[in-house]
Amino acid sequence: MPPRVQAFPLIQIPMTAASVPLRQDAKTIGLIGLAHGTSHFFHMLLVPLFPLFRSEFGYSYSELGLLVSTFFVISGVGQALSGFLVDRVGARPMLFAAMSCFVLAALMTATSHSYTGLMLAAALAGLGNSPFHPIDFTILNKRVSQPRLGHAFSVHGITGNLGWAVAPIFLTGLTAITGSWRMAAAGMGAWALLVMAVLWLNRDAIDDRAGAWAHESAAVAKGAVPVTSEHPLAFLRLPSVWLCFSFFFWSTCTLSAVQSFASPALQSMYGLPLSATAFVVTGYMLCGVAGMVAGGFLVAKAERLERTIGACLLGAAVLLCLVGSGLLPGALAAVVAALSGFGAGLAGPSRDMLIKQASPPGATGRVYGAVYSAWTSALQWPHRPSVRCLTTACRMQCSTAPRSRSWRVSRRPLWWAWASPNCAGIVKSLHEHTQRQDIFTIGRPRAGRGLDCPGRRHRVRCTGRELPRRTRRLS
Repeated sequence: MPPRVQAFPLIQIPMTAASVPLRQDAKTIGLIGLAHGTSHFFHMLLVPLFPLFRSEFGYSYSELGLLVSTFFVISGVGQALSGFLVDRVGARPMLFAAMSCFVLAALMTATSHSYTGLMLAAALAGLGNSPFHPIDFTILNKRVSQPRLGHAFSVHGITGNLGWAVAPIFLTGLTAITGSWRMAAAGMGAWALLVMAVLWLNRDAIDDRAGAWAHESAAVAKGAVPVTSEHPLAFLRLPSVWLCFSFFFWSTCTLSAVQSFASPALQSMYGLPLSATAFVVTGYMLCGVAGMVAGGFLVAKAERLERTIGACLLGAAVLLCLVGSGLLPGALAAVVAALSGFGAGLAGPSRDMLIKQASPPGATGRVYGAVYSAWTSALQWPHRPSVRCLTTACRMQCSTAPRSRSWRVSRRPLWWAWASPNCAGIVKSLHEHTQRQDIFTIGRPRAGRGLDCPGRRHRVRCTGRELPRRTRRLS
């Protein structure tokens, strides 16, 4: 019987910065950043207009909250599914389809006269938002050189935060100028059309078909046989994918908890005025942006990304626990809570690079879609009924406890709830460090499993130790 031929995994040879002009990389990064900022811009299509909807239509907050839930449910489920379309159809066509959904959502909002119209607008906005992360990271990983990829991930995260920050100002400002919230919604549609025009004029810079994965370039250069395509769901067997999923969920829970509960918790614990605690969330986000900028430089030098992520989240968790201890003065506690955002932002680019390393060849869209669906799901975490009940109970305990040592202890549950997602991310990073494996072995024999070694009659492991007799047969 002729010996079997073992196909070894192909080694990735990354592009060097010298082989790709800086202008080309910067153009691609800027265009994807603009598109990603627009997707976050449309996260806020309806929320800033809720007071006006209540006054004009008389909707309750439960009805308005259902609009937000519709957006995130469609976005989360669609994000996990759209990755398959991105891998099959291509990222650039899906990008223009998503932008078209945003235009339709804005027009539907501007012309809506019923709850059904607003619900349809929320559904269209969620449908447009769903494929963005698979699209963005597929284009960035194919078009940007490896040394600049960390900076690309930094810009991607920063533009998303800017989209969140600008949308309420845009809507409320345009409503005040024109005197009509419908004109403001139409203005968001005009912005989406403008972004589509810019992307179309520079479509060559975001063409993912023109780029090539590093492993494909290496295979062509060495004359190796290309790796056969795997089952579309084969990536679900990778533990690293599910570890990244859990990390995304819990780290995003931290962000959502700080955004929702930081101001009232600091007000109850330290007696700070609401006007002062309201700036904690803004400071947290600004520190997060600064951390993302620094993280782009850090990811290019870090050898073990899971160690970087673990250290950054450990620092953020320690700061939040320190605030929750009640040992700090009120003003200093607010500053420390805001500074914890730097650690979360610093881990962002390393997190995205870790997902890239966990993605098998040709499955980047699917992996990023599945992992980022946890991000979309976690954004709703503080608004779920069970979490709201827990928060209400903690607030009641805080308001009734006397100002003594027991007063400090009684206010710790909320802060521990904020710090625990960071601790979960640290555990995930440590587990990934101890369970790392070759991520390109799906559907192929792993190194050390059944390799045919010359000079031996039976199949042996790469360590030289023979397998049990019943597993030695080749048939």
